[in-house]
Amino acid sequence: MKRRLLSFAAMAAVTLVSACATMPTDPEERAEALAINDPLEPTNRAIFDINMYLDDSIMVPVAEVYRDTFPHWFQTGLHNILINLMEPYVAGNDLLQGNPRAAADALGRFMINTTFGLLGVNDAVAETGGAKSHKTDLGITLGVWGFDEGPYLMLPFLGPSNLRDGVGRGAEFFAEPAGAVFSAQGLNWVNNLQMGTDILDTRTSLLDPLREIKRTSLDQYAAIRSLYRQNRAAMITASERGQAPLGGTRTAIPASASAPASSSTVPATADSGTSGSGATPVEKSGAVEFVEPAR
Repeated sequence: MKRRLLSFAAMAAVTLVSACATMPTDPEERAEALAINDPLEPTNRAIFDINMYLDDSIMVPVAEVYRDTFPHWFQTGLHNILINLMEPYVAGNDLLQGNPRAAADALGRFMINTTFGLLGVNDAVAETGGAKSHKTDLGITLGVWGFDEGPYLMLPFLGPSNLRDGVGRGAEFFAEPAGAVFSAQGLNWVNNLQMGTDILDTRTSLLDPLREIKRTSLDQYAAIRSLYRQNRAAMITASERGQAPLGGTRTAIPASASAPASSSTVPATADSGTSGSGATPVEKSGAVEFVEPAR
């Protein structure tokens, strides 16, 4: 999940990182940077170090207090509300990707969970055997349309990204329906509250996965980069299947006549990006968005 203020930060960060980055001068290092599609690696690593310092200093302690203090039912309810608020945005991207059935699932979930699920506190649809939530965003839409991912980027505060996903994040300022409605009604404080709780919820869900990456990885930056790319690539593949689960019966609806570009967002394995201060994987996007731990 991505909030409107973070969208502006993403646009500014893409410009800043692209402007200040320099390629390695050593021929072997330069060739390696090009091969892993991370030509801005020196700058990316510097930003990653800052992000991780802020994450360890601020986000991890706050997330641990939240996880250990608040009851599980409260955390689950908050998580469900955040997912429900993003369903219209997910549905819009499903339509742009050529997946009307997935869009119908998302809109149906939003209407039913908002009413019978008490504004989304309970996932009434999934609990009764209906469609489960799925994730997608404008970066995935651009990937399905055939746009190349561009160079890997480590964005300040936001974490791992690439040029295509960074552009998608910036465009979300205009595309995210719930945030636009709240702003139109003069309820910007709701957007700010949603942004803060989204970051907290995401970082809490990533406490153990990121701690494990740090424990087992010789190069945490490279591991996060790899994981991010795998996650995004898996999300594009899911869209091409019509958001049907592996082994499912739904027939994938072609999203575009052109082949999708390579990209990045899911399995917990090795080279993905999580930024410190707002770990985003795992979409939630306050920071990292490549893993969606089971609740």
